[in-house]
Amino acid sequence: MLTFSTTILQFAQQGEKTGWTYIVVPATIANKLNPGVKKSYRVKGKLDDFKVEKLALIPMGKGDFILTVNAAIRKGIAKRKGATVKVQLELDDSPILPPSVLLECLQDEPEALKYYNSLPQGHRNYFTKWIETAKTEPTKTKRIALVIKTMALKMDFGAMLREERDERKMLGR
Repeated sequence: MLTFSTTILQFAQQGEKTGWTYIVVPATIANKLNPGVKKSYRVKGKLDDFKVEKLALIPMGKGDFILTVNAAIRKGIAKRKGATVKVQLELDDSPILPPSVLLECLQDEPEALKYYNSLPQGHRNYFTKWIETAKTEPTKTKRIALVIKTMALKMDFGAMLREERDERKMLGR
């Protein structure tokens, strides 16, 4: 496990990353974690004493990566932008497993299951992570239903989110 200290930062204007809170994982450390890899990969470890897992390091160029520090992590470490954090990281090669209830529901929809299974593992992971980040059971259930519908319509993750956004706009929510 690699250990270093860094400052929590926040993007001002940075396209889709605007407002994100993050830490920089410099190229020297990233190259020790996963030598020669320049694309996104998952890590686990600790930020201060707060355990983290299945977090993506996002490439930012010149070998540097960022690790987003979401609200749950910020709350867990009781720190915000500008604070120094002790970071302990290692490669996380554990599989991302879809929720069993999603797989059960897909069994009832053979065409949706067929499309789901045709997606690359990374694309299936988008759906899994989105479902798993639901904070309440009703939200999780709603997301599973939407994923089933999306698979039946042979849509990808981005198309699903755009359709959901457009539907909310039409309903005035």
